Amino acid sequence: MTVRTAILTREWPPDIYGGAGVHVEHLVPELRTLIDVDVHCFGQPRADATAHAVPDYLAQANAALQTLGVDLGIADAVVGCDVAHSHTWYANLGGHLAGLLHDIPHVITAHSLEPRRPWKREQLGGGYAISSWVESTAYAHADAIIAVSAGMRADVLDCYPFVDPGKVHVVHNGIDTATYRRVAEVDALERYGIDPAKPFVLFVGRITRQKGINHLLRAALEFDDSVPIVLCASSPDTPELGQEVSDAIDTLRERRDDVYWLNGHLDRSDVRQLLSHALVFACPSVYEPLGIVNLEAMGCEAPVVASDVGGIPEVVVDGQTGLLVHYDAADTASFEADFARAINAVIADPQRARDMGRAGRERAVSQFGWDAIAARTVEVYQAAIDARS
Repeated sequence: MTVRTAILTREWPPDIYGGAGVHVEHLVPELRTLIDVDVHCFGQPRADATAHAVPDYLAQANAALQTLGVDLGIADAVVGCDVAHSHTWYANLGGHLAGLLHDIPHVITAHSLEPRRPWKREQLGGGYAISSWVESTAYAHADAIIAVSAGMRADVLDCYPFVDPGKVHVVHNGIDTATYRRVAEVDALERYGIDPAKPFVLFVGRITRQKGINHLLRAALEFDDSVPIVLCASSPDTPELGQEVSDAIDTLRERRDDVYWLNGHLDRSDVRQLLSHALVFACPSVYEPLGIVNLEAMGCEAPVVASDVGGIPEVVVDGQTGLLVHYDAADTASFEADFARAINAVIADPQRARDMGRAGRERAVSQFGWDAIAARTVEVYQAAIDARS
């Protein structure tokens, strides 16, 4: 029997803005080589997916309530499938209700967990209580949970001790190493006014507390000033956080004149060029279930300096593909000082940086291919279906 799965996701091309969206975008084509796949996403109509818009009567509602409205439509539309597979809390309720309505297994991929992101209260207000309830309810009743790292598996069982450990499977995130590879082109750098002849420190991420950009900006005050800093940072969670980051960048620019802030959407080809020409990639996240962006940097042969949170140590091998810096929420000043020292250590030894970059590429290619991830995902589906037989 051919399995048909319904992939439920907020993000689908062209609307990809985070790691979960990248995951789904690359997982689905590989799954389609093995099984039948329907995609249900949020937003405007697409040719290759069934899109679900916010109901008109919720147009002015809290964002969390809008999400529930979309999920009701998704649950109703999942017809003729053997399994529902939801990604992030945005789609979890759709998956849970689809499972109940159509009597099929619900599989969740855990990309992040609401209890580990309390700063989202700034973004959602009371909606954070709703998103937390949705996620908790879905996890309590899921037939299987896929964690994108061993660190994420531990987090799932810590946050939700009622979940059966036997239902939580580790299937790592992946990377398209054909797309994320070192390139020689520099037109994107020149377009942004960045000198291709001067290697730089690079950050790529949304303006959210999760990504630790404020820690980075304070650490950057102590970076070697012979190397420029390029910040690809946009889409703040709140206007207040956006202003906080803008002020911190202004402070940094008072100390040095080689800070480039690319505050807007970047094409994937532009990001690839930036990663290819970076001397070092900086990832100061305070919470990161795996960190696809580090894999993308490694694919482009950029050494990575990263915090040691979540699943990052499963990607970045300390001393081989980059350097890990311990993060302690109770002592962020030490983290920032140690992060600056690690960045400066990479800057001071360009040959070691190149060696770590090449080792990172080798690790990304050998350990994080999407074909193996899709095959393992299908195994989880089949086990969930068999458990109901």
